[in-house]
Amino acid sequence: MRMGLLQLNSVSKIFDTITAVDRISFALAEGEFLSLLGPSGSGKTTTLQMIAGLTHPSSGEILLAGRPIGPLPPYKRDIGMVFQNYALFPHLTVARNIAFPLEMRRMRRAEIARRVAAVLKLVDLSGFEGRYPQQLSGGQQQRVALARAIVFEPKLLLMDEPLGALDKKLREQMQLEIKHLHKRLGVSIVYVTHDQDEALVMSDRIGVFNQGRLEQIGTVEELYEQPTTRFVAEFVGETNVIRGEVRDGANGCCILETAEGPLRGRARQAVTTGSAALISVRPERLRLAAGQPARSDGDGIQGHICEVIYMGRLRKYVLDTAGGQKLIVARQVAGVEANSFAVGDAVVATFQPEDAVVLQDAHEHGDK
Repeated sequence: MRMGLLQLNSVSKIFDTITAVDRISFALAEGEFLSLLGPSGSGKTTTLQMIAGLTHPSSGEILLAGRPIGPLPPYKRDIGMVFQNYALFPHLTVARNIAFPLEMRRMRRAEIARRVAAVLKLVDLSGFEGRYPQQLSGGQQQRVALARAIVFEPKLLLMDEPLGALDKKLREQMQLEIKHLHKRLGVSIVYVTHDQDEALVMSDRIGVFNQGRLEQIGTVEELYEQPTTRFVAEFVGETNVIRGEVRDGANGCCILETAEGPLRGRARQAVTTGSAALISVRPERLRLAAGQPARSDGDGIQGHICEVIYMGRLRKYVLDTAGGQKLIVARQVAGVEANSFAVGDAVVATFQPEDAVVLQDAHEHGDK
């Protein structure tokens, strides 16, 4: 098992009367890629800045390699950082930009030259040493910023929305390049993003932030298949959420009485009979059929198709349900079923209980 490199223990940050980060705790293993995912203003960038030393926690403790780093200024933390705006020096060449952190550490010129040449090769920019930032494309500038952050071989690399300024195609290309670079170097990375697809592609684990709180942290599969809150279920991927009341629950299976009728799902947390709850089921886990549901084939929701959305590999059906809500069903275009239904068709959407997750109702607990 990999050793822990970074540890945050109940870290908070309060600006005047606003709690930007509320008692965040998590650990980062050596060589791990952890993304902090959440909407703007959720606290993820403030958390990154506290790790970097750019702002100080109001309470709690941050440890790097087992040692508290609170008193240390940023330049003594042995942490590399990449920003969204690259933060390159416009008056310095590519080589000088990359060499800057080495010069600040007073390394010998020969060692600086060796490291700069090696890292330029690593980010596929050999031959660009004499160019200036304004002579580079956005993707090339991002590679220079990345090279500068890793050239001094930091223990930890922090990345704050580093691909936000790039177009979609280049952003997807850079995601894979950063992922491959991470594997080659073995450096530990904390990566801030509001883009769920970016986090899903790149991360070993993801921490989901909401209103200053860390709602859940886990692997991509854990967050997608076993969300613990409605916010996580809806923010990581796409899901259908139906409100109901717990009628029965035993052995991890729960029955909810809903406006769509009784529906079953997996309960990851203890639920109380009679309490309000939610059932979450992903669009791709729903199947469509005409006519009445066969209860042995799964729980059924009746409705009419009100919209069909073609998305290349997928076709999404939007249903007006008998219970008065919208339901999204995603099917592969290549399948026979994907071509079987049109707007106005009466259908039933079915799912297996193991494909649905029962969650506590956030309204009942005042969380949302």
